[in-house]
Amino acid sequence: MEHNLYITNSLSGKKEKFEPVAPPHVGMYVCGPTVYGDAHLGHARPAITFDLLYRYLTFLGYKVRYVRNITDVGHLEHDMDEGEDKIAKKARLEQLEPMEVAQHYSNSYHRDMHRLNVLDPSIEPLASGHISDQIDMIQKIIDNGYAYISNGSVYFDVPKYSKDNPYGILSGRKYEDMINNTRELAGQDEKHNPVDFALWKKAAPEHIMKWNSPWSVGFPGWHAECSAMSAKYLGMPFDIHGGGMDLKFPHHESEIAQSVAAYGVMPVKYWMHNNMITINGQKMGKSLGNFIILDDFFKGNSTLLAQPYSPMTIRFFILQAHYRSELDFSNDALQAAEKGMKRLLVAIKTLSRLKPGKTSDFNVDEFEKKCFEALDDDLNTPILIAYLFDAVKAINSVADNKMSITADDLEKLKSLMHTIVFDILGLIDEVEGNNNKLIDDLMSLILDLRAKSRQNKDWTTSDQIRDALKAANVIVKDGKDGTTWEI
Repeated sequence: MEHNLYITNSLSGKKEKFEPVAPPHVGMYVCGPTVYGDAHLGHARPAITFDLLYRYLTFLGYKVRYVRNITDVGHLEHDMDEGEDKIAKKARLEQLEPMEVAQHYSNSYHRDMHRLNVLDPSIEPLASGHISDQIDMIQKIIDNGYAYISNGSVYFDVPKYSKDNPYGILSGRKYEDMINNTRELAGQDEKHNPVDFALWKKAAPEHIMKWNSPWSVGFPGWHAECSAMSAKYLGMPFDIHGGGMDLKFPHHESEIAQSVAAYGVMPVKYWMHNNMITINGQKMGKSLGNFIILDDFFKGNSTLLAQPYSPMTIRFFILQAHYRSELDFSNDALQAAEKGMKRLLVAIKTLSRLKPGKTSDFNVDEFEKKCFEALDDDLNTPILIAYLFDAVKAINSVADNKMSITADDLEKLKSLMHTIVFDILGLIDEVEGNNNKLIDDLMSLILDLRAKSRQNKDWTTSDQIRDALKAANVIVKDGKDGTTWEI
């Protein structure tokens, strides 16, 4: 079927038809983690959102170069220009090398992403490995008159840029309003204007992470890495830049300004932002005591968790909400997601046991059309999942001999469910994936023993086996076509 993918462009605030700069090639850049701590639920949402987009674009036949950066230089502590580098601070407190800290948490992030079945990007550049690219970009901005050197640091001249270009085009903020609301911070006297931001900071003698530059021994500003690395690997302009809504300002706004100032073009055609995750209605944060890392979700190691939740439960929970809507965590919501996902996966397994009939009571072609229309409509996964559960009802009705489906439609439905659930949504049947053969072999043995008991009219033993399996969360169903089971 023909696909017309529409995505919401944060630059216009509207849904726009996706038309790549140079089809069939697509360049996609997503802001990755700053690696000074373990990944938490907030990291999972953009990773899963843009993994879904990556999978779907690939399914549609595009050749996607997906770049996701790792910030191993670190963010500053107080605002985007002042304070101690967070990775350097962690290294100082734990008496480690900064790159040791960055490597440890990079490994942890990758482990958690693989658990969530997030595909690896095409390229995963490190900020620390692209210092020369950032220096080159900063020099271009200076040469073009949009930055100035002050005491060895380099600052982006926001008022000068705003005379020629609309600063605030992404966030809707006006720099004049920003001037009136800017806090006085230490070190602001280096700037010509309080709203100017650092492209390069001269390092204090005690600063650990620092590099040589034409202006001083120092380190790049927070925003420089993404502009420099996206230009290096994707060119200008490229198709899609993604990240959390919290990055819209100042990070992505400053990226636009840097790129226009350095290269003279708007860097990105489509900006996409996922919304935030709250916990029981509150913003997630360490100070609020509601901060849960992903590993604790998987192991149940938090007083806020009623139980452990598998990686696929987390993934399905996130996919149940549209990526642009706020998503609130609660144990009830996660337990409902777990129950719904199991029902979906059991139905897919049931498909392989269905016997075709002469007619179809379920319109598979219409089901396919509606599913892909939902995906084409700005990745509308809540609607898509609702359609999947319509199929689940039909599958169960066929299994109970209340509906019929032809052999051709049955094969098409099997293929569709597999493609959408596993290839596009990226779910994994965790039971199937773990010890699948062992479980099947054991269940075959147990059900054979129970069948022999039934043949011998030993109803007591038959019922004992059934009840013992039920206690182990295995449901046995006896039907005219034989005995089936599900977890």
